[in-house]
Amino acid sequence: MTKLSVNINKIATLRNARGGDVPNIVQFAKDVQEFGAQGITIHPRPDERHIRYQDAYDLKSEVYTEYNIEGNPVPKFIALVTAIKPTQVTLVPDAEDAITSNAGWDCIKNQSFLSEMIKEFKNNGIRTSIFLDPDVHQVEAAKATGTDRIELYTENFAHQYTLGNFDAVKPYTACASLANDFQLGVNAGHDLSLDNIKFFKENVPNLLEVSIGHALISESLYLGIENVVNMYLNRLQ
Repeated sequence: MTKLSVNINKIATLRNARGGDVPNIVQFAKDVQEFGAQGITIHPRPDERHIRYQDAYDLKSEVYTEYNIEGNPVPKFIALVTAIKPTQVTLVPDAEDAITSNAGWDCIKNQSFLSEMIKEFKNNGIRTSIFLDPDVHQVEAAKATGTDRIELYTENFAHQYTLGNFDAVKPYTACASLANDFQLGVNAGHDLSLDNIKFFKENVPNLLEVSIGHALISESLYLGIENVVNMYLNRLQ
């Protein structure tokens, strides 16, 4: 079964809109784990516009499933991750002014830098993953960095799927197959939803984990958090 990691950034955005502590980030993380989620993902950014760095520390003792921290490995982020030692760190090359992640790493151009970062995190006992566009050449380059996993950036698949272009999954299938040959774990995330997750899972071999936030929280406005978590779990079986 593919694991579901719930990205809770949107809950932090809602909390920050009023400046208080409602909804409470830690309680939400505890609840979705009780509802069946097998992981919690956060993506703190330097401006702390949603998840704050303090949230990452507050969650440490309460995430008893898998704790995944995403972000660009700038010094402040590196210090955070090595202090907390989550289950997994996912390296994402997002610019500080990006609304959301919008591209994967160029592992060919950044191979030396990524190799250094991955060594640092692995020396601290943290599983590593690199956010990648669905390009087999990037999978090959990612392998050379020493990473444990890759996370396939699924925005293009999700967009094409809504247009009825189901062949858009083929690059992801090819990348996952190559990663499996290299003994790299495969994760995926960005714009996956209840509508497309089952098809994606069925066409991407040995998919270990999906990280879903925006769609899951949006769907929960209508259907309820506990119900939506279990709907994802059913589609991922």
